Amino acid sequence: MKIFNDPIHGHMELHPLLVKIIDTPQFQRLRHIKQLGGVYLVYPGASHNRFEHSLGVAYLAGCLVKTLHDNQPELKITKQDILCVQIAGLCHDLGHGPFSHAFDGLVIPKAKKIKTTKGLPDDIPEKWKHEQMSVQMVDDILKSLKAENEDVLKEHGLDDKDVTFIKELIEGAKTAEVPTDSPYKGRDKDKSFLYEIVANKQNGIDVDKWDYFARDCHHLGIRNSFDHQRLLRFVRVCEVKERKHICFRDKEADNVYDMFRTRYTLHRQAYQHKIANIIEDMLAEALIRADRDLHEGKPKDMLKISEAIKTAEDYSKLTDEIFEQILSSTADNLKEAREILNKIIRRKLPKFVGEARLTEKNISKEKLPETWKDAVEKYKSTDPTVSLKAEDFSVHVVDLDHGMKDKNPIEHVYFYSKRKPNEASPIKDYQLSSFLPKRFNEELVRVYYEITDGNKEEEKKKVEEAEKCFHIWCDSKFGL
Repeated sequence: MKIFNDPIHGHMELHPLLVKIIDTPQFQRLRHIKQLGGVYLVYPGASHNRFEHSLGVAYLAGCLVKTLHDNQPELKITKQDILCVQIAGLCHDLGHGPFSHAFDGLVIPKAKKIKTTKGLPDDIPEKWKHEQMSVQMVDDILKSLKAENEDVLKEHGLDDKDVTFIKELIEGAKTAEVPTDSPYKGRDKDKSFLYEIVANKQNGIDVDKWDYFARDCHHLGIRNSFDHQRLLRFVRVCEVKERKHICFRDKEADNVYDMFRTRYTLHRQAYQHKIANIIEDMLAEALIRADRDLHEGKPKDMLKISEAIKTAEDYSKLTDEIFEQILSSTADNLKEAREILNKIIRRKLPKFVGEARLTEKNISKEKLPETWKDAVEKYKSTDPTVSLKAEDFSVHVVDLDHGMKDKNPIEHVYFYSKRKPNEASPIKDYQLSSFLPKRFNEELVRVYYEITDGNKEEEKKKVEEAEKCFHIWCDSKFGL
């Protein structure tokens, strides 16, 4: 075992095979991808990378599966099961691109749209996600390890079925309710609970979240009220609806709710921060403007960005360093991308006008830009020197929830009692705090003033007038 000293989990012991994977260029690349993308440009402490998060997830995956192994020998968890779960935890984020979620959430969908509009060949898969790339990167790592030692997996008791299992763990269960015959090839129905450790599609409680809640809170300077170490002490596998699930002690329901609440707080204060979001939009726009695959003839002085997702070799070269690459380039074709990044550096960002909650459930988000445009055109400025133009503004809608859209995530978690440790069921309402919210999601509408290179004094006056217009718009139920 090799020991890593981590600021979150202390001394972490990792298996020699995990160390072999860590010591590959494909994995070391994660040192150059910020965990929180553009959030680092708002929170100066959030400089941590995907590298240390991945080590933390591998360590916690090991802790959880070993706890189950020690407490419930009847589950027949093997050394191979433990190792596979740890490798999946280690490799689950290998597929992240520059600026983490900004790449698969903003850049790739935008690139696909542009290719369709321009009639360019479009080979970007529908709903492409970083997990798909993680699986490709795992294949690439194993290929390079086998080139050095053909029996590298055999030496640790792993075979092709285990490799399939690792990939299934990374992609997460396709369905929350697995039928009697397991749809997985890696493990059969008796081991279905193992699919809930790294990427849990049943209720969202997994070691990936446990690590990034603790790590992100630490680096952001936000208090974390959720205690994953305590939850580890009260974890068991119980059979519910003919399937084995990871369950928790009933008295831990409030701690589990704190986990979902922490997720909401992090999204509200950091991941969906009003300035961080606008910076990530600008970063995505810069990458789109620098992408040679979105132009006829693929100009040589532009960068391989959206087409890099085709091969693990090209994708390995894609990291946050692309920011400096664009900034330091002198290519004419990268001029637009350079200008956007220069604006970020000089803090010439769109000005935040206002934010409001969408209280009505049936509000059509698509109509908001139109109704804002109408509001601006009808608005009578209180300052005769200022006139507002609708095209100078942008409208954004942000979704915030507890992990399961409008559902209460606690309803999807199974709990056991001290007297019946092998029977589990969802928690009853009367066992939960009456202070829990009635709604578990909300939508925010934000308006920004986009002109960033005008006269400062004039800009200030326009934003002040826009704020007044924004309040009128909100009072009119957004013109709907």
